[in-house]
Amino acid sequence: MHHIFYADGNTEKIAWVIKTGNSKVEQSRIHAEIYKNKVTSIQSKYIALHVGLFWGIGVFVIKNKDHIIIKLDEKIIYDQFVFNSKIEDDVIIKKIYFIKQLIAQRKLKIEIELIKKEDNLAKKILE
Repeated sequence: MHHIFYADGNTEKIAWVIKTGNSKVEQSRIHAEIYKNKVTSIQSKYIALHVGLFWGIGVFVIKNKDHIIIKLDEKIIYDQFVFNSKIEDDVIIKKIYFIKQLIAQRKLKIEIELIKKEDNLAKKILE
């Protein structure tokens, strides 16, 4: 199965969109208390990516060995995933670890694409 995955976040909320064929699932959540108004928007985007993938797997939208195109609107996040650039942020390091663990455990085939902020479908949910 092929999916297109969008994620976004701010200091208060996270959101994700998973497109599969003609279907689209949109979700948003208020941050857990440990994160709410305590994380940057970049940290929040990593949290949204982690939670969204985990949710997608948990509700069986995303299954083992599926192909996912992850559309990112931040170059720093894109560079980290594509070029494995260094990050010195503990929250981000932990989220990257869990995201990569989910990908490996489920044998997901991942492609990363950099998009414009206005093309991020998850951003529209946060507004």
